[in-house]
Amino acid sequence: MAKKNNKGGIIFSTNPDFEYEAEEDEQETLAPAQQQLKVWLDKKQRKGKVETLVTGFVGSSTDLRELEKQLKNLCGTGGSSKDGEILIQGDHREKILAHLTAKNYKAKKAGG
Repeated sequence: MAKKNNKGGIIFSTNPDFEYEAEEDEQETLAPAQQQLKVWLDKKQRKGKVETLVTGFVGSSTDLRELEKQLKNLCGTGGSSKDGEILIQGDHREKILAHLTAKNYKAKKAGG
């Protein structure tokens, strides 16, 4: 897996006075009523194992991890999150959908 270069393409500089200015990549988290979340059942590239996928989260990575933790505790299973997506092991679409709508998220089932 390739590592991401967060320095705007600059890998090395011979200029001794060069200082890299980091870009802020974090987005501000939208309110739950403004989120457009989709709950999928996914088994692609997972050796036939089923996972529930929640996509469409707009916000900071810490808020995404907090929502991931809530969903994992609710379902009593493992999972992960990155790039605005939350993966929960197993088919827990109904539980997750009920939890998200109770928390005022705009969530709906998607996919087959």
